Amino acid sequence: MSSRSQTQRDPSAHPATKGMKPVVAGGVINFFLVIVKISAGILGNSYALIADGIESAADIFSSFVLWFGLKVASKAPDKDHPYGHGKAEPIAGAFVALALLGAAVLVVVQSIHKILTPHLLPRQFTLYILGAIILVKQILFGYVMRIGKKINSTALYADAWHHLSDSISSAAAFIGISIAIIMGPGYESADDWAAIVASVIIVINAYKILMPSLAEMMDTAPSDSIIKEVKQVAMKVDGVTGLDKCFVRKMGFDYYVDLHVIVDGSLSVHKGHNISHRVKDAILHAMPNISDVLIHIEPDDDSHLDSQ
Repeated sequence: MSSRSQTQRDPSAHPATKGMKPVVAGGVINFFLVIVKISAGILGNSYALIADGIESAADIFSSFVLWFGLKVASKAPDKDHPYGHGKAEPIAGAFVALALLGAAVLVVVQSIHKILTPHLLPRQFTLYILGAIILVKQILFGYVMRIGKKINSTALYADAWHHLSDSISSAAAFIGISIAIIMGPGYESADDWAAIVASVIIVINAYKILMPSLAEMMDTAPSDSIIKEVKQVAMKVDGVTGLDKCFVRKMGFDYYVDLHVIVDGSLSVHKGHNISHRVKDAILHAMPNISDVLIHIEPDDDSHLDSQ
């Protein structure tokens, strides 16, 4: 039987390899954003902007972990990992979510400290900096999400939402600084409160990132549409009279299928085996995101029905 083993792939064409490019791009951009945000925050008396810079610094480390996870996921199966190294990808995605949670907690603690400590009003030029940052992060979000959907990467989805979280926190800082500047003395801590609001939004997004990664690591069944399509393709193969169990799990960028196919119980083992070949080949041909299919043949006779 044929299968789309990772060993048959050109390493440069592996989805994980394609996913490394936006991760590296995001890491480089975040490096420059850290310098811009923290410098502007110090010079412009804005802790919301400094907090944003701290989060971007954490993003650089997250990008490295994400890149490493994708690098491992692209490795071919070996003796110790016969199904490949695809689980490294959701593990990296989970790490990104946890890093977001840690950054949010840090920002909240520091924001409360700044609220309790008198400080100067933010300066107006920080608004222009934040406007540019929001634009850059929105572009990055769209770019990474597009590639994530193309290669079906949980880790890249996480990275894309990370960029969106940065954009949201920057937007919250923009609002807070605007309030402080417009309202004047007595509202110096408006941007600090904005940083706390942004942290709440970041926590919510971190949760949304974490759950799909954990689901994939726990081999949670994918959407019903994938299982339905597998069954539809299998039922079109000559000799298949019905289907019993159908289990699908995601391993990295691909899906693996365990399928029980019902055939005429009077058929020879040889003919039943040929039907299983045709079912597997049909599924692999119709669904490129499926890497392998394990077929179990069940007889369509009274003994099979009594066992159900």
